[in-house]
Amino acid sequence: MAKKADARRYAQAVFEIAQEKKELDRWQADLQKIVAAISDATFLAALDSPKIKVEDKARFLRERLGKINPLALNLAYLLITKSSIGIIKEIAAEYLRLLDSYRGVETAEVTTAVPLDTEEQKELAARLGVLVGAKVEMKTKVDPEILGGVIARAGGKLLDGSTRSKLEALKKELGGKN
Repeated sequence: MAKKADARRYAQAVFEIAQEKKELDRWQADLQKIVAAISDATFLAALDSPKIKVEDKARFLRERLGKINPLALNLAYLLITKSSIGIIKEIAAEYLRLLDSYRGVETAEVTTAVPLDTEEQKELAARLGVLVGAKVEMKTKVDPEILGGVIARAGGKLLDGSTRSKLEALKKELGGKN
């Protein structure tokens, strides 16, 4: 839990710096570049190893990242010295959430029993946008267990229109009358 709170604080600080310098997109790209760099498990293990000097870790990372915002590189160095480079994924995800919120975009997690085609996704995104009062970008997943319909989480709301939940509600209703 502490790491999640740390990631939120770092992301908030980074977002404020990016806003001040008017470099919101650049910071997003740089954070993704750092995430990609440490996605190699062997490289991440080297960065986390107490046997390797911090200066060497910094050099390895600088070489792997190439051209990057010096402040983003400093963030990576700070995380290395605190043995926390592994939370960069959470920092990047939280930064993206802050950026989306700033731009009036809400992410909706949508679960369906069958895959949606492009038109169905557009229509559902538009309907969810009306419900939450923001432009909606969807992350979709398929779960045959819901039998049919849609379950969506957006704007702090849970919308459960799944066939499974409707059947369970009907079962309770019928069971309650006997």
